[in-house]
Amino acid sequence: MAFNWFKKRKENEKKEELLTEGSIVIGARARDKYEAIEIVGGLLVKEGRVEPAYIDAMKQREDMLTTYIGNGIAIPHGVGDAKEKIKKSGLAVAQFPEGVDFGEGDKAYIVIGIAAKGEEHLDILANIASACEDEKRVKKLVESKDPREILRLLTEGFAR
Repeated sequence: MAFNWFKKRKENEKKEELLTEGSIVIGARARDKYEAIEIVGGLLVKEGRVEPAYIDAMKQREDMLTTYIGNGIAIPHGVGDAKEKIKKSGLAVAQFPEGVDFGEGDKAYIVIGIAAKGEEHLDILANIASACEDEKRVKKLVESKDPREILRLLTEGFAR
């Protein structure tokens, strides 16, 4: 059975989308990485995925070790006790055409906020890293003007 990393399957329940068009922002601007984290964290809150306190946990995680993974992508997420602030797993994506400094000269153009219950976050992180290895795909993500295209670019071809 294939497992799509943007969908989770609960026994006897239909698949639940981890990423929706409503949790994608195009053309965002942020003064710094903390404001970028607030944007994706706010989307997670708006979508009912996390409690507002989860955003602070995402910032604390960023202080411990950068969530910039290369190729213009950052994947802020909370760890440890922050999991208690997660209502249900989900993702939020913000596109920053001008980029956001994530330290040491690393600019993120796509910031993907992650809220994952249990051990799901390891699979989600690994699959996001795989999806964003392709420089052509990342360029399309950065240049897109359509949340549906962002959704398609992040989800196509990554069934597991």
